[in-house]
Amino acid sequence: MERPTRSLLRHPDFLKLWTAETISVFGSAITQLALPLIAATTLDVTPFEFGLLTTIEFLPFILFSLPAGVWVDRLRRRPILIAGDLGRAIAIASIPVAFAFDALTIWQLYIVGFVNGILTVFFDVSYQSYVPSVVDRDQLVDGNSKLEITRSAAQILGPGMAGILIGLLKAPFAMLLDSLSYLVSAIFVFFIRRPEPPVVPHDEAAHGPKPSMRQEIAVGVRYVTGHRWLRSIAATTGTSNFFGNVGGAILILYLTRERGLGPAAIGFAFSVGSVGVLVAAFVTAWITRRLGVGRTLVLMAFGFSISGLPVAFAPDALIWYAVALSGFLGGFCGVGWNINQVSLRQAITPPRMQGKMNATMRFIVWGTMPIGAILGGALASVIGLQETIVVGALGGLIAFIPVTLSSVRHIVKMPEQVDDEAPAMPMAAAPQA
Repeated sequence: MERPTRSLLRHPDFLKLWTAETISVFGSAITQLALPLIAATTLDVTPFEFGLLTTIEFLPFILFSLPAGVWVDRLRRRPILIAGDLGRAIAIASIPVAFAFDALTIWQLYIVGFVNGILTVFFDVSYQSYVPSVVDRDQLVDGNSKLEITRSAAQILGPGMAGILIGLLKAPFAMLLDSLSYLVSAIFVFFIRRPEPPVVPHDEAAHGPKPSMRQEIAVGVRYVTGHRWLRSIAATTGTSNFFGNVGGAILILYLTRERGLGPAAIGFAFSVGSVGVLVAAFVTAWITRRLGVGRTLVLMAFGFSISGLPVAFAPDALIWYAVALSGFLGGFCGVGWNINQVSLRQAITPPRMQGKMNATMRFIVWGTMPIGAILGGALASVIGLQETIVVGALGGLIAFIPVTLSSVRHIVKMPEQVDDEAPAMPMAAAPQA
């Protein structure tokens, strides 16, 4: 008889990790709103300087994701999480300090945004690699669901709370709360007591000289692209992100200029749509138990693949409802997909490959986003806004195909956790369903 899954609500170390994440993501919502507000109002920067801030904040995810994966696999993950939290706390706190002494400049915002981005890359790669050390294999879906509840709630409630706090305290001083949230997060992670698997030292006698950073990055890339399950997951996610950003890059412009929606109507539609994110965080574990891992992944992939169609083809009288429906469907299916695919990746990857695998996946699937956004902007200037939205929606229809045609669809239960004795690169023989 199969042993019932233990409740994570009675798992002290997971509760510490969950609490740390909850405090941190709500605090981060303040900075996500406050940083551009400071640039636009307090510093009165030019449009070029303002746009450069967003670019600099995103740049670390392109430059450092792959090297971060190597370092995460060479070191213990919990100290990296703590260092990432403390580093971000210091970087964020420097802004209100400089503001108080009338010394704040756009260059400091650039530096803080860049440093914060680097630390977030290392934190996020370590975080996804650390979860399997805290919970058991049969608790991964439940654990990732609970963590997704936090992120979903922050996505829905965070901007509103941040707006209120910024209005009360002014943007630079409101960022002190984000700095404090990182500090509290570090304290909770520090008190997690469940030991991580030991870092396996490189055996030069058995395996030759220690590989270089470039060689280890190549190992991670070959592992993901050579593993039929990971390859299909990356293809589906990357394709969806690409076409989603083709239309998403000009969506607001399209809704205001060609569909006649005002800012309030758009914001309300987005808020209603975001409810799908929160609903999915609560019910995905139940759906997965009923349908199995593979069928749930295929179902969710199909759902977010068609989510762009309502906005692309709805008449003007129904466009508000179409925006809300697209947001709900895309949010619900996207979260259901992420909970299961992240849990699957964590279960089938050996501990010493977790960092490189997560970093490579992030590099692949996030790398398509700026390309899609640039293409969307270029297309809109050539063929028009409406036509670009249609291209993004129709292109997104192919996103579900890679995972649907792969053997992932046959997985019923989460596979057994792979240990470090397993081959690092299952090129020819990926785990069987």
